[in-house]
Amino acid sequence: MPIYEYLCNSCGAEKEHLQKVSDAPIAACPVCGSSNYVKRISAAGFQLKGSGWYVTDFKNNKSKPADNTAATKDNVQTAATPAKESSANQESKPTSTTAAE
Repeated sequence: MPIYEYLCNSCGAEKEHLQKVSDAPIAACPVCGSSNYVKRISAAGFQLKGSGWYVTDFKNNKSKPADNTAATKDNVQTAATPAKESSANQESKPTSTTAAE
């Protein structure tokens, strides 16, 4: 059963009532007895749990492949960088070895 919020325009009282959807709205304020007791429009409070929902299964799937592609490109660049460094180190080693002798 849904919970409905009511507001009394006479005394300002706000209350929540558990009612069936088919029940008639409450006409009188339980605090002051006024007939200015109206049902308020409010957001429903629920959570989508489990699998099969867009939020839990499909919402972030588009960003994951793009992130993996970016990570793969970074790995390729990182792998290429040490090779360049090692060739630079080889060139500097003979120079330092020659200078040491």
